[in-house]
Amino acid sequence: MPKPTHHWIVDTDWLADHLASPDLVVLDGSWHLPTEKRNAKAEYLAEHIPGALFFDIDEFSDEKSTLPHMLPSTVKFASRMKKMGIGDGVRIVVYDTTGIFSAARVWWTFRAMGHRDVAVLDGGLKKWKAENRRLEDGEPPKRSERHYTPLQNTEIIRDLAEMKALIKKPGAQIIDARPAGRFEGRDAEPRPGLRSGHIPHSKNVPSQSLLNPDGTFKSETELLALFEAVGIKTNKPVVTTCGSGVTASMLALALAVVGQTNAAVYDGSWAEWGQDNGLPIETGPAA
Repeated sequence: MPKPTHHWIVDTDWLADHLASPDLVVLDGSWHLPTEKRNAKAEYLAEHIPGALFFDIDEFSDEKSTLPHMLPSTVKFASRMKKMGIGDGVRIVVYDTTGIFSAARVWWTFRAMGHRDVAVLDGGLKKWKAENRRLEDGEPPKRSERHYTPLQNTEIIRDLAEMKALIKKPGAQIIDARPAGRFEGRDAEPRPGLRSGHIPHSKNVPSQSLLNPDGTFKSETELLALFEAVGIKTNKPVVTTCGSGVTASMLALALAVVGQTNAAVYDGSWAEWGQDNGLPIETGPAA
């Protein structure tokens, strides 16, 4: 990947120059909140970066869980990768239609499955189109099946039991990517049946604060300043959370860009913690 300091991010120039590389797989990881009433697969079929495959985070999830798009088993993930023609050793670049949003969740999913050579397209399809670059429509040519070996990276995954233990530890660092109104409990959650507020001791860095107007990430200096402003030490362990694990992955990606490559995502996020389950919550600004 270009730019060693930006190992996890590639720009549109780099992708355009490498689209024909035989070891490169481009994925459209677009996903939209149900309230937006958008069909990401239909939009992909209408226009996508040449050769890109569609990655549906709801399809590539644990179908046994009642929570939204939880990580699938390694067996299911490997099976789906084989059928898509994605094998061991390929480079993966993920984008979405927004800029950087659900692509970060796909990036984290691959890393959670042990895939190291995965990056996100800075600015996504939004920037690609703004630069009048080539697009395709319809289904891409079918790829030959490839062997894929997943190896779950538990270091960057947190579950409910681990979060319950974490909030009891002095100095634990938890960052919530939801907008301030939801974090503070002033605004209702978009998913019905969830309480308002945040996990005790967590800090708030809204995901949209990570982005420039064109959908690209802010500079490393600006990203680092956002984390430092809420008291997060990026050289110490960090866990990210949000509504359902999507924008939490944006935080994990931003942390990787500034050097904290082992930030973990709480997969269940507020969709799990915020249920009427007796778990402690806090409201108001972070202490």
